[in-house]
Amino acid sequence: MKSISALLATVGLVAAHGYVDNATIGGQFYQFYQPYVDPYMGTLPARISRSIPGNGPMVDVTSIDIQCNNGAVPAKLHASAAAGSAVTLRWTLWPDTHMGPVITYMARCPDTGCQNYSPGSAAVWFKIKEGGRTGTSSTWATNPLIVAPTSYQYTIPSCLKKGFYLVRHEIIALHAAYAYPGAQFYPGCHQLNVTGSGTSTGPSSLVAFPGAYKGTDAGITYDAYKATTYTIPGPAVFSC
Repeated sequence: MKSISALLATVGLVAAHGYVDNATIGGQFYQFYQPYVDPYMGTLPARISRSIPGNGPMVDVTSIDIQCNNGAVPAKLHASAAAGSAVTLRWTLWPDTHMGPVITYMARCPDTGCQNYSPGSAAVWFKIKEGGRTGTSSTWATNPLIVAPTSYQYTIPSCLKKGFYLVRHEIIALHAAYAYPGAQFYPGCHQLNVTGSGTSTGPSSLVAFPGAYKGTDAGITYDAYKATTYTIPGPAVFSC
């Protein structure tokens, strides 16, 4: 049996970080992958979100795991939503000490769906939303996630061609970005079936993960405790 101190340490670790717990997409509620429950079920629940090992961070921008999290595997399902509609993601309560940007990307999957698709190191991603620091204030894109009920919303670009898409959503925590161990990345991916009459598959210039970020990027080595403007890493946001 674990000692009380060991159990408390485990609870502290679980409470220290976060991940997307659930979402409302196309008017439907979806429970996302539950890293501390799903692996222990007799039958793994079918989800729209890809697996994550827990609430801990990725720190190596050159690792393939920077894409959807450590050991992520495709999900069985897709959430159906119209191009131009809003998606609401709800994180577990985020620690106020882990300030940083919140960024969302999309990638088009094969016409057969995302359930057997992994992009690997291919350049397939385009950014659809980003939020960083408000000037030099203490207001960050993570601020709405530190108070319950947490809520983050992105809009599926209205011009997107119908089909299957993989969404990569992340927080980059900068509380130790200027020192060891550096910036912490909390990515996760979920799968959409986008409907509508759009014709675009995204911008002509796409990025890869790994590849979109460098460890020397100003938005990754940034000292969040100094009153300086912040530059969000990665490409410009795609606009229809």
